[in-house]
This record gives sequence, structure tokens and C-alpha cells, in this order.
Amino acid sequence: MNKNIILLLVLICFISGIFLWSDIYLPPEPGSNKIVNFTVEKGQGAKEISIKLKSEGLIKHSSIFRTYVLLRGLSKKLQAGQYELSPSISMSNIVKKLSRGEIIKEKITIIEGWNLKNIAQYFQDNNISSQEEFLELAKKDFSQGLSVLSDKPKDLNLEGYLFPDTYEIIPGTGAENIIKKMLNNLDQKITLDLRQEIIQQEKSIFEIITMASLIEKEVRTLEDKKIVSGIFWKRIESNKPLESCATISYILGVNKWIYSFDDTRIPSPYNTYLNQGLPLGPISNPGLDSITAAIYPTETDYFYYLSAPDGRTIFSKTYKEHNAAKVKYLK
Repeated sequence: MNKNIILLLVLICFISGIFLWSDIYLPPEPGSNKIVNFTVEKGQGAKEISIKLKSEGLIKHSSIFRTYVLLRGLSKKLQAGQYELSPSISMSNIVKKLSRGEIIKEKITIIEGWNLKNIAQYFQDNNISSQEEFLELAKKDFSQGLSVLSDKPKDLNLEGYLFPDTYEIIPGTGAENIIKKMLNNLDQKITLDLRQEIIQQEKSIFEIITMASLIEKEVRTLEDKKIVSGIFWKRIESNKPLESCATISYILGVNKWIYSFDDTRIPSPYNTYLNQGLPLGPISNPGLDSITAAIYPTETDYFYYLSAPDGRTIFSKTYKEHNAAKVKYLK
């Protein structure tokens, strides 16, 4: 064969190789600030995806995209969902994103101390579900595979068990799957060490969650939470009512700075002024600090406390001291 022809063929292969390499590993528009919300529909194959990528200016040649994913064995691994892509991303990195399912995720934040009605409103406001749908789901039994729910009374809803946190979700995720995500989070947060401590104290996870739900609504800092936890457990041991204003707020569905005597007389299994011991069940969804405080209370001589307008918690040893504190800080 003529040497010139051989050299020409080598040159063509070399140029083609450079062309292919640049198409695969160099972005169409380096430095571009353009962001494209790109959707891969369920059931779409490499051909449809490549045509759409080309039309959006995200790749240079659809045929090279198809050949590349075929040779990499990724043709059937391109995942449906919404992606955030850009012409400043190379084709090889786009393929990585699509094959790994690096889809856009939304963030939702459940605040410590929210109750089920608060979460239901949040879900409705964020177009996840209606309030009614969420509250119905919260009555379902999710205990299978979740030991954290093992001692929860079957007739109670999930109040207290939806762990407050920031969650990443795929757009369109239903309320039931988000509930499962929150329950699994709580199941992981209550570690083996914490569970062993609960057992050693001859308490149940349900009792701890219920206590933590009160503490969450009563005081702010971990130090105060542990002291209030000590007061509450001491009152239970002394057969004295907890007298938690947070339970009255839960019954009424409103927050007040000071509750009237009549408020504290409302007949309810959640009323800790009329009933001794813990309320029927949790009144909020507590964070980890409150759960930890419920398990590890601080022992003190205090028997009473109140929250001052400036956010401080005022502790008292006697009822006389407590009344004096009420006069000083609440009137």
C-alpha cells in the first residue's frame, strides 16, 4: 500500500480520535452559566434522550452519545427523573449523572416541636398532600421493620415519631414515603446505646418519646431540658401531676403565655393538671436534644419552673418560691 495512503489513513484516524475525544470529554460551551432543567421520562431510551440533549444544546452529536452509552454498557441504566444540566458539562459527565440517577432533589424542613397538624399544614402548603390525606396516613400502622414503633399503642397515631429534620426528596414524592423516611430517621437516631439505657431504666421508647414531646415544648436549651426532665420524672415518682402548660396548649390547639384556671380543668387524657403521670401520648415531634434529655435527666432539688418573657427558665425548689417567681416574672 502506498505510504501516502497509510499516512492519510493514520491522520484521519488521529483526527477522528481527537474529534470523538473532544465530543465526549469537552463540554459544548465551556464556562457557560446556562442551567437546563432536563427531564428523562419513564421508558425513554438512549435514542430519545440523545435527541433531546442535542436539541437543548447539551451535547454536540446525538449519534456519538448513543454509541458511547452503548459501548459503556449504560444504554439501559439511564434513569428517569429531572436533572439540572448545563452546556458547561461534558457529555461523559452527563452520562454519569443520568446513569447514577443524580436527579434534582427538593428539601423540606420539619421543625422541632411541630405536631401532626403543623406538619399536615406544611405538606399542604408545599403541595405534597392535603392535610386530610396526611392525617389519615398518620393513623396507619408503619411498625413492620421499625423497632422504634414496637411499643407504641396501636390505637394512637404517629404523633411524636416523625423526626424533625431537613429531608431531601425527589419532586413528586408522596406523603407516605416521606413519613417512612422520617420514621426511619428516628429509628436510626435512637441508637442501641440509648435503647439499652431506656431498658435499664425500665422505661419504654413510647414513654421517652412522650416525655421528650413535653420537654420540647416547655424549654429551649439542652441544659434546661435536662433539668425539666428531672423535675418531671421526679413528679411522676412522687405521684404529683406534671402540670405542663404545653399539654393544655395541645388540647386547646392554641398557644397562650398564661393559661387560666378554667383552661387547666378541661377534661382530657392529655391534661397533666388533672391527671397524674404522662399524658395519653406525645404532644409534639421532639428533636434529639429533647429525647436525650428525657433519657438522661439532671437531678436537682428543683420541683417547679417557669419560662420568663426573656426566654430564661426560672427554677424553684418550693411552691412558695415558685409563686414568688410568678409574681416577679409573669405579672
